[in-house]
Amino acid sequence: MDEDSMTTQQRTDDMITEEGSSTESDAERLIKEAAQTLGAKQTNQCYCGTERILGKMEMQCVGCYRWFHEKCLSISIPRCVPFMMNYAFICKKCNANSCELFQKKTAGFSQVSITALANLLFKSREDGTNKNMFSRDKEIIPWIDSNWELLMTGPRRVTQTWHTTILKTLQKESSLFINQDDVYFGLVDPDLYGIMPSYDASSKLQLLRTQENQQTRRGPKRKLPDGQTVPGGKCKLKSDLVMPRLPAHGYPNEHPFNKDGYHYFLAEPDPHAPFKQEFDESVDWAGKPIPGWLYRKLEPEKVLLAMHDRAPQLKISDDRLSVTGDKGYSMVRATHGVTEGSWYFEAIIQDLPDNSAARIGYSMPLGNLQAPLGYDRFGYSWRSRKGTKFHQSLGKHFSAGFGKGDVVGFLIELPRSSDKVKLPTTYKERPLVKFKQYLYYEDADKATQAVKNLVELKGSRVSFFKNGKLEGVAFENLYEGTYYPAISLYKNATIKANFGPRFRFPPRGYKYRAISEAVQQNMVEQTMADMIYLVENEQQFKVEALNF
Repeated sequence: MDEDSMTTQQRTDDMITEEGSSTESDAERLIKEAAQTLGAKQTNQCYCGTERILGKMEMQCVGCYRWFHEKCLSISIPRCVPFMMNYAFICKKCNANSCELFQKKTAGFSQVSITALANLLFKSREDGTNKNMFSRDKEIIPWIDSNWELLMTGPRRVTQTWHTTILKTLQKESSLFINQDDVYFGLVDPDLYGIMPSYDASSKLQLLRTQENQQTRRGPKRKLPDGQTVPGGKCKLKSDLVMPRLPAHGYPNEHPFNKDGYHYFLAEPDPHAPFKQEFDESVDWAGKPIPGWLYRKLEPEKVLLAMHDRAPQLKISDDRLSVTGDKGYSMVRATHGVTEGSWYFEAIIQDLPDNSAARIGYSMPLGNLQAPLGYDRFGYSWRSRKGTKFHQSLGKHFSAGFGKGDVVGFLIELPRSSDKVKLPTTYKERPLVKFKQYLYYEDADKATQAVKNLVELKGSRVSFFKNGKLEGVAFENLYEGTYYPAISLYKNATIKANFGPRFRFPPRGYKYRAISEAVQQNMVEQTMADMIYLVENEQQFKVEALNF
């Protein structure tokens, strides 16, 4: 690209200004900087009263200038990077509404360059190389490029003219950057504790005014498909497209259960969806349903027992690995399923009182939760009592039973059914329903139709193990589909699941993967399915074409 063709884009880049006020007097600026620096050096930071943690995302309050750890906040903020400067934040104590506010600002290239160098410097200190100077082309530019969406408020640049703008910034800002032959650059002040947002005298007022505008300009509350509305309250999040913070175990404490012919999937804002900001800010869309394509199915970060995909009477432990039964047979599935490959998990029999029983194995998503595993065509199980195996309510003798203290293992082998990779369902066309501040996709089961569509997967099989010993192949030629580890209990039996990666009795002589490894695979496949949907339906997402 020649010099003339670059001029327009570079001018656009140079026009991006940093947060600050030109009307602020020198005295006001010096007082502000002194207070901000003093606040940054206090040892009793955050609500928790502990010190700062460099290398982790922290926010400095525009009111008290103390720093707050992201993990200690009661709101969820967009994904960011450590040492970021382009934001405004106010803590609960400094806001008259007693709630936190966070707003990401347009980043100037000086801010972006400082953030990039600070992260490179921190990493260098952490790994022991202790470098102070970094290559523009090999380190600074690649770091900014890989973190663009986390740093910037706008879309990724199509051209690379911003590379030149970064160089000009590093060369020009001699009070901020050390320049070595226009190739290597570093920070004039390497004190990472001194990197903070560019607050000025009006920053707090602007942030609070943003909150006021969000609460008053929107008109009627936005309705959800089932007629519910966003609940009012003393303190609101800035955006409908911000997800409330989840509890420590990763799922809302109060939630809808999969039952009565419907499945519910916890949803989170999709960072790749178009027109998020336009939807959030437009008054014209107030009172209309939130379109499903703005969200995506949340993929848990660990394989655990599902909170929602279980019979409500079952009791799940705090770590979500143990389950205790209640009265008649009922079932719980794991959070992650598999469609192909060889996979393994263990179940530890922690308690099995007299007259209680357990059936453990694998279930497809439509397996009946208010019945024992193996009751229908969607599940395959092994019973503790008499070692009976079950599928479609047909019990057959398989082995001796198992009891308290035993460790039973379940190996499923699912060959690929075709040359094409089958991606999971994208739920972006499903309605979103709100339950206790969280949004969920609602999906009808259509179990009757699913039964008619079942086909055998040749070569598939399930094998059972007891305390490391292979009991044999229990089932072959399973129905094709997605299989989840599942546990069903009769009365007050207690079973603990071990999804890996370490097992008490790993199956010897078999090539397999622990079910815990399905997390990354599920995330990739679900993301691909969602991205393909967005690309294929791109024309429907034009602002002028939206009819909600």
